[in-house]
Amino acid sequence: MHQLRLNGRIPNTELAALVGLSPSACLRRVQDLERRGIISGYRAVVPPNARGLGFIAYVSVGLSRHSNDAQLAFERACIAAPAVRECHNITGASEYLLRVELADLAAYKQFHSDVLGAFPWIATITTHVVMGSPKDERA
Repeated sequence: MHQLRLNGRIPNTELAALVGLSPSACLRRVQDLERRGIISGYRAVVPPNARGLGFIAYVSVGLSRHSNDAQLAFERACIAAPAVRECHNITGASEYLLRVELADLAAYKQFHSDVLGAFPWIATITTHVVMGSPKDERA
């Protein structure tokens, strides 16, 4: 799996040689990982700036209401918002950590008021603007 995480497009024959299997055995193992959902997909990694997105922020959100209904409603709002690229339910001072990608600060301001501001049970919002990413292994 390590080799596939590094290069999901590696030809089966190269992968087989790297892991010490025959090509047919290697292909069967990869297909089994896919069938069991351990490998859930393959995708192209396109940097945000290549998609016209120059503003990236991590936003911690604290809710004023701590019910399952409030959390599910917030999660649905995040799923529906294209700017929210990641939504994590976390422990600590906030309930959620979002990764938000937008064109610029003006677009974030609109997102802040139209999406986050429209949600009734938000108690706190803390925005951390990404200045650079010397290491990013998300795929």
